[in-house]
Amino acid sequence: QVQLVESGGGLVQSGGSLRLSCKASGIMLSAYGMEWYRQAPGEQRELVAGINWSNSKTNYADSVKGRFTISRDNAMNTVHLQMNSLKPEDSAVYYCHVRSSDHWGQGTQVTVSA
Repeated sequence: QVQLVESGGGLVQSGGSLRLSCKASGIMLSAYGMEWYRQAPGEQRELVAGINWSNSKTNYADSVKGRFTISRDNAMNTVHLQMNSLKPEDSAVYYCHVRSSDHWGQGTQVTVSA
């Protein structure tokens, strides 16, 4: 059974940093592309960042380019999202997702105060 568990969310002031982690079990993340999504209240879930399985090529939403960094630790079967220079508009529930699958984590709340 595939399980994705996110951690690292919390409350931070504008300009601060957080590092999210997504620990997987029941699946080897090294064989899959991985993504982070976020969803704010009343908004649609949006793709924030992705990383390929084969060459670790990354992609980012324009709104987070230069501030967020997605990375993977295959030995720990974990994907991270380093978030710097956080803004209030980054506040949302953040989810990790196995690309092209139905596997999602339960989400972790990120709140950025002004």
